[in-house]
Amino acid sequence: MINPAWTLKEKTAGTAKPGQAKVIHMCHVYHRIMSAVKRIPVAEPVWKELSEMRSAGQTYTELLEEMMEARKKERLVSDMKRIEEEGTFVSLSEIKD
Repeated sequence: MINPAWTLKEKTAGTAKPGQAKVIHMCHVYHRIMSAVKRIPVAEPVWKELSEMRSAGQTYTELLEEMMEARKKERLVSDMKRIEEEGTFVSLSEIKD
């Protein structure tokens, strides 16, 4: 669950007396910062494991970005190995302009 950030501003007149009500203006900052927030439903065990994988202070967005980058690198290495094993290659000296 996302913990939204809230800002509070207390507005009191210079003549406010003890016990007098204060006006509090609340603004949901999260929507201004992350306007493209999407929800991804996951099973409870998956959410728990993701929570355990996060570093202190790391957001789920940062964790997922890190995981996506690692996966892209794994795919690249895997593709390169497959091409090297399956491909037919010629030496550069055999290539004519």
